[in-house]
Amino acid sequence: MEQPLEPERAFLQYLEVEKQSSPHTVEVYARALRQFRTWAGASFTAWEACTAEQMRDWLFQELKDEAATASIRLRFAALRSLYLFMMRRCGLEASPMTGVSLPRKKKSLPVFLTINQMVELLELPYKVPVPPNAPAWLPYRDAAILELFYSCGMRLSELVGLDVNSVDHRFRGVRVMGKGRKERILPVGAPALSALETYASMAGLPKNSPLFVSRIGTRLSARAVQMMLDKYVKLSSIPFPISPHKIRHTFATHILDAGADLRSVQELLGHASLSTTQIYTHVTRARMAEVYRQAHPRA
Repeated sequence: MEQPLEPERAFLQYLEVEKQSSPHTVEVYARALRQFRTWAGASFTAWEACTAEQMRDWLFQELKDEAATASIRLRFAALRSLYLFMMRRCGLEASPMTGVSLPRKKKSLPVFLTINQMVELLELPYKVPVPPNAPAWLPYRDAAILELFYSCGMRLSELVGLDVNSVDHRFRGVRVMGKGRKERILPVGAPALSALETYASMAGLPKNSPLFVSRIGTRLSARAVQMMLDKYVKLSSIPFPISPHKIRHTFATHILDAGADLRSVQELLGHASLSTTQIYTHVTRARMAEVYRQAHPRA
């Protein structure tokens, strides 16, 4: 007799092995499925036995709890993908997700830093005293991380996955593994390359080492990078929280403002669709409109 969670395990293995989804995506989907099972409690007997009514009830509960629209859509995307997999691989005839209407995704403009704010953030690692017993290379590592984020606009998952040999100093580029295991080569600016060289030299990193490491030499985690960023933002004049993704937004906005074409920005960001990149045109248009209103005497 098939175990109640067997389709779930097969689905997550499919994501990891066949689709080659990132570990982050696999964990997010796994968490969403666990959250539904926890909510359903004793009424959950098997994925095949779930009904559309259950799905609508969970959606109602999420809305009642005022969960973020993006979070709701992500959880239900995991459920929808699971049932599509079960229809293709497990002989399921119909999905209980059919007819479940989700709240519309709110379109909001990306938050980004000004050039002055970005420069302030980039310079902070060199100005903050090194904690007692910390390695001397620690601030240089932090500076290299911030410089690389701003220089390339890469994702957090891409940055923590880098190895020392991912960086090509001769051709001034870095090789990253993006979503769907798609590899791309990103150009790296001179300040970022210089920061990387200084950090790698001071830390004595071998060629087969992770590029960014913790104090004990293990690969730096995504959480550790966010905590590092939080520390510097608190010491800055920046009035709002910053994530690596907001630095990615900043990178895209600044190079578009400087005249980069949208297709090139799409390639740099690793977006599968140009429509994903087009939100940045709204940012630059909004900025132009604001500058016009402030500067023109008859605006």
